Amino acid sequence: MNKTFKRELISWVKSLAVAFIIAIIIRQFLFTPVTVSGQSMEPTFHNANKIIVSKIDKIDRFDMIVFRAPDSKDNFIKRVIGLPGDVVVIKDDKLTINGEEYEENYVELNKKEIFEGQKLTQDIDVEVPDGQLYVLGDNRRNSTDSRIIGCIDEKSVVGVVKFRIYPFNEIGVPK
Repeated sequence: MNKTFKRELISWVKSLAVAFIIAIIIRQFLFTPVTVSGQSMEPTFHNANKIIVSKIDKIDRFDMIVFRAPDSKDNFIKRVIGLPGDVVVIKDDKLTINGEEYEENYVELNKKEIFEGQKLTQDIDVEVPDGQLYVLGDNRRNSTDSRIIGCIDEKSVVGVVKFRIYPFNEIGVPK
């Protein structure tokens, strides 16, 4: 091997090593890809959708988050309904948080699929403890969420959903 080739090879190896280290740091501390599993967030997300979550964003009400499920190795994706200290009430499919009523446009398609007189979400009245979040799936009739597992610990949150990368025809910021 001549000296030029050796220098070029060493340069490439260094560049690839730096790129690899940067990629690991970004994935470990900033952003990570996640694959949606299940139907609990339909119609917002479907099984096998691929998303990117941010590990550094502050969690706000109605954000979609990925978290480590209690008593499971699985990660769940749900929508944050209640923040610490919130009083969450759902009565007759109307969401009220701290006395203020909110529209839930993300469940409208699911509401259209139920029979007249049925409720999409059973009535709820809960105060969210400090350090906890109250989360619900958009597919309320088929979701293992805070109604079943209780409030989740803020420390179990992997990140906030920021971007859908698959399927390609739905790439973008999810609503």
